[in-house]
Amino acid sequence: MARAVEEGAKSVAGVNVEVKYFARPEDLAEADAIVLGMPTYHHDIGFDMKKLLEEAAIKGLDLKGKVGAAFGSYGWSGEAPRMLLEIMKNKFEMETVEPVVLVRYNPDEKGLEECRKLGKTVAGKTMKVSVSPQ
Repeated sequence: MARAVEEGAKSVAGVNVEVKYFARPEDLAEADAIVLGMPTYHHDIGFDMKKLLEEAAIKGLDLKGKVGAAFGSYGWSGEAPRMLLEIMKNKFEMETVEPVVLVRYNPDEKGLEECRKLGKTVAGKTMKVSVSPQ
């Protein structure tokens, strides 16, 4: 799913994309846009992602106005990507792309296409934000 998001984002001219499976809070602050992917596990976000976001908050990293989006897979409920988007929007005051992309179990071609669209939307929105006068 992450590679499909990357593929969609790279389809927008002038966009550099870096997929990270493990990130430091400072990586979030350095990015123009942040797309978080997380499967739902026991109706919750995984520990590593919680730790990353908590550390970013504790360090007071400024993510306000950055473009953010979320995606993930699920078996029964699908809360994790929605929770990530809520944190980005409400805690960090990011400009979020909604809705999240949710795929039940393993992504099929339709799910991967939704991921590509998400990447392209995030990249397009980021390019507009980065060239807008601040």
